[in-house]
Amino acid sequence: MTQRLYIETVGCQMNMLDSELVVASLRNRGYELTADPKQADTILFNTCSVRQHAEDKVYSNLGKLRRLKQEHPEKVIGVLGCMAQKDQHSIFRRAPYVDLIVGPGQLHQVPDLVERVQQGEGQQAELSLGRTDGSNDAIKRSHESFDPLRDPTMRPTPWQAYVRIQIGCDKFCTYCIVPSVRGPEQGRPPADIVREARTLADQGCLEITLLGQTVNSYRYREGDKTTTLAGLLHQLHEIDGLLRLKFVTNYPKDMSEELLQTVAGLPKCSPYLHVPAQSGSNRVLEQMKRGYTVEDYREMMQRIRKRVSGYAVSSDFIVGFSGETDRDFEQTVELVEECRFKNSFIFKYSERPGTKGADQLPDDIPEAVKKQRNNDLLAVQNAISAEDNQAFIGRQVEVLVEGPSKASRESGSDGPVMQMVGRTHCDRIVVFEGNERQAGQLMPVVIYESRPHTLFGEVVTTCSGPDVFAVDLSA
Repeated sequence: MTQRLYIETVGCQMNMLDSELVVASLRNRGYELTADPKQADTILFNTCSVRQHAEDKVYSNLGKLRRLKQEHPEKVIGVLGCMAQKDQHSIFRRAPYVDLIVGPGQLHQVPDLVERVQQGEGQQAELSLGRTDGSNDAIKRSHESFDPLRDPTMRPTPWQAYVRIQIGCDKFCTYCIVPSVRGPEQGRPPADIVREARTLADQGCLEITLLGQTVNSYRYREGDKTTTLAGLLHQLHEIDGLLRLKFVTNYPKDMSEELLQTVAGLPKCSPYLHVPAQSGSNRVLEQMKRGYTVEDYREMMQRIRKRVSGYAVSSDFIVGFSGETDRDFEQTVELVEECRFKNSFIFKYSERPGTKGADQLPDDIPEAVKKQRNNDLLAVQNAISAEDNQAFIGRQVEVLVEGPSKASRESGSDGPVMQMVGRTHCDRIVVFEGNERQAGQLMPVVIYESRPHTLFGEVVTTCSGPDVFAVDLSA
């Protein structure tokens, strides 16, 4: 009898990819997906530990399942990912009806662990070694989980996919739990990455996004040869069928000239770069142990402007970090105003147990101040995004059509004409009137309206002269 799986994913693109791989492995055991946990035989939560809110959401959802588990003890409930690695067996103590906890490095074992629970073997736990719990090689192996299985139905669209090229992180920023839950930084063999990308292209994927905690730090040494991210992009660029290559998330100090020249020189490489700054204050950056100064970041931005035509840079910022003064925050605002990011992801500092920040630095900024700084910085960024997007009005851009927009899906629109959504080569969101047959195509769209995070356009459908389809490929 077919078993049903419900899976809920919280967190970053890496978690979304992890969920795709888990679903693919369970489909091989005869599972089918359901959107209703009450109808599921197995209920899984793939979790994030970067912020407290993400953990609170998971524990809240687990609490809602207590009665369901009491009424249906045969259902299997599992917690996967970063929170499982961080909290470990305390999850069983807090929610004793949970059947399994699995760290990010053991996700390939999920089908076997579910089967053990179903066979009456009790609660199951598979976790990686801590950063001081063995030799460096043993710790790395315990975190390594590269599963080649892919499931197109779990992707945001069939034409876009994530490919992991690196796991772990060795930066040890004082606010970040990732080095503990994802383990040491290690690059994946380039031959394996290329092979997986070819499989995705054969499945009809047009765009892949390479994932790593600090993706531009990617290195893989084999004998006397070292492959960098730039070298990997050159290999992937040769794959027939792939039209766009992106990579996230970048570390400022590792934005090499070789990489920027590669992005500028390879047509398939998106000129979009996500490079978190986190703060515009050197004092705060030092407290965070980010390993660079504001001057370093500015120098990197100058090189991007010089090398990459049509570039778009986005960033991350944490406000309200330990000891952040009004002047520190003002310097962050100044950096945002100077760099004019396409967009920024702005977060209030959330102290994470197990980090050096939680152990050594006071969380001394009042919540009200954090909230105000978050809102103020967001307002500055939104104003910049709105102004810069206005420059696209009247321009023709090339859009990879993803499918019906959120508004179309929520309204239940099923007519021949509906609002569609896609992205430009520099990762700007574009919506336009179209039809579902356009999904998965590259379409020329003329922009007639803009908002801070969205461009509105019209598909070019006629050809009245030789210049009508002169699409701005850098946009």
